[in-house]
Amino acid sequence: MTTEPNTQDSVAGDVSQLAEIKISSDEILAGNFLQICRDTVSLPDGRHTTREYVVHPGAVMIIALLDDGRVVLERQFRYPLHAVMVEFPAGKLDAGESSLACAKRELQEETGYTAREWVKAGVLHPAIAYSTEFIDIWFARGLTLGEQQLDSGEFLEVFSATPDELMKWCASGKVTDAKTLTGMLWLANMLSGAWTLQWQAAQP
Repeated sequence: MTTEPNTQDSVAGDVSQLAEIKISSDEILAGNFLQICRDTVSLPDGRHTTREYVVHPGAVMIIALLDDGRVVLERQFRYPLHAVMVEFPAGKLDAGESSLACAKRELQEETGYTAREWVKAGVLHPAIAYSTEFIDIWFARGLTLGEQQLDSGEFLEVFSATPDELMKWCASGKVTDAKTLTGMLWLANMLSGAWTLQWQAAQP
């Protein structure tokens, strides 16, 4: 899966005249799973400048639907903000892992749930100015509860809420996580029938 933008398929039309061309690249930091780069680029007017950005392996988010219409959510302390955030379950892709395999793994590990049906809704880019990160949006239903398998050092609280409750939290500012706000947009349009999904049975 690539993180390179497709300038020809943009809703703005052909935007090749806006493209910045990489001349050189320097690695500033190589972390445990994030990399920070500084590129020298040529601008559309021919001038040169630098762009600093985070290289991220990509991630998934799961909108898991319970049989009673509620959705599965998490509370988790996020160190950069020093705050507990309300979020949909999510996690980063492992090397060589498919998006669906990652979604199944993260849902089970973080919440204990497995799902009978899955569908990929779309993709979001949470920090387009300074990160290559993409997050694939998955819906899951036909849930069965098992045991969590949290990573060492991972602490979170799993709970559920109605879509109306989550919408109110988004509107009030209680929920500010970008991926969860985008997930709520997808959920609201799916429930209204404005956006359709092609569900598929989960494969072993």
